[in-house]
Parts: sequence; structure tokens; C-alpha cells
Amino acid sequence: MTGQVTSEASQQRRSWLTVLPVIVFLALAALFWLRLGDGDPSRIPSALIGHPAPQTSLPPLQGLLSNGAQVPGLDPAKFDGKVSIVNVWASWCVPCHDEAPLLTELAKDNRLQLIGINYKDAPDNARRFLSRYGNPFASVGVDGNGRAAIEWGVYGVPETFIVGRNGEITYKLVGPITPDNIDSALMAEIDKAVNAASISRKLWSAD
Repeated sequence: MTGQVTSEASQQRRSWLTVLPVIVFLALAALFWLRLGDGDPSRIPSALIGHPAPQTSLPPLQGLLSNGAQVPGLDPAKFDGKVSIVNVWASWCVPCHDEAPLLTELAKDNRLQLIGINYKDAPDNARRFLSRYGNPFASVGVDGNGRAAIEWGVYGVPETFIVGRNGEITYKLVGPITPDNIDSALMAEIDKAVNAASISRKLWSAD
């Protein structure tokens, strides 16, 4: 009788051990889904928000010219003093083609500077991409090995960051800029960053 009870207890333990990994997986999946809010992947949080932008310099995209001069690469010092839109893109990225005209429109906003990080791309293809759609970027840094993207916490291209005048990241958009989210999300966050910078300037002047 004792042996039968022991055998049943062992079977129950084995059953729990079999089911436990499934329970853990489902719990983690539920937690991840809740952190996404409404399930929108663009709402994936970034640990870098509120922290300084990575101090990673990147070389320029050679042969990319503006008014006959080489467009510079990524210099983190340029984040100071102006609200920046940092867009991580590649010519092989289909959604990047879709968002390109919207970046061109954003570049017309003189409150901002647009900075591109070209991710694991062939230089010739990257130049053709910008020739086709127009170059909205004041500078384009080449991230050939993807290390800079890791430092920025990039999940996949395209991604867009807002960097405030103080050099801190204030917002991250995962996925492409679209006609829907440019007004409902991105422009609202840009306005916040610009207004915060204006308030800081006024306080500094008052002192």
C-alpha cells in the first residue's frame, strides 16, 4: 500500500514538472503582452528613455553629398542644444521605404535636426535609397557591424528616437513612422521635447 502511494506521489510530481515550464512560459508571455499596453509593438518600453543618448561616434556614408560637401557622420556632441530625431534605417528594410516621405516632411521643421543611423547596409544601396527619396538627414552615421544599434537598444529597423536639447532620449518609436502615428504619437512627443527645451532656456535666461 505504501509503495502504491509513493508511486502515485511520484507520478504527480512528474506531471507538475512537465506542466511547470508551460505555466512559466504563459506567465512571461502575459507579462510581456501587458507591458505592450494595447498590444501595439511601437509601445515597447526603452530603458534608455530619460538617459543620455549613447556617446557613439559613427563614420559618414562616404559619397553622400549635400551642396557638394560630404554629409557628416554621427557626432554625439551635435545632440547638445537642439532637439534631434534619430532614425535607424536601411535600404533593404521595406518599411523604411514607406516612411521615407514622412521623414522628408519632418526635415522641414526648423525646430529639429534629423540624424540617420544606417544599419548594416551596403554603401551603394544606402546612397541610392537617399537619392531616390531625398536625404532628410543633416548627418548620417554608418553602423556597419550593428554595434551602435545595440547601444541604442534597437529591436529592428526602422526605429526612431527623440533626443532632447540636453542630449537625453525622451521617446522611442518602434517600427515605421506612418500617417497615423506621426500625428497621434510622434509629433506630440516632438512638441513636448521642444516645449521643454524652450522652458529650460527661459529659466536659464532668468537666472
